[in-house]
Amino acid sequence: MKILCISCDLYNLDKNTIGINKKLLGERVNKFYCLDCLAGYLDTSIEDLLEKIEEFKEEGCKLFE
Repeated sequence: MKILCISCDLYNLDKNTIGINKKLLGERVNKFYCLDCLAGYLDTSIEDLLEKIEEFKEEGCKLFE
């Protein structure tokens, strides 16, 4: 299934991008932001989001590859 960013229509969001949306916005969300739009929405940087993704991976979170 191809998933679009709800803000900029970026096509085919990857599993980690979907995972960080669910982790930060709630597992029940069904509309997703690309990393750039999510960073803007949360008033943070893409680098911070990528660091969080790596932290969650290291913790063994199943939302990430």
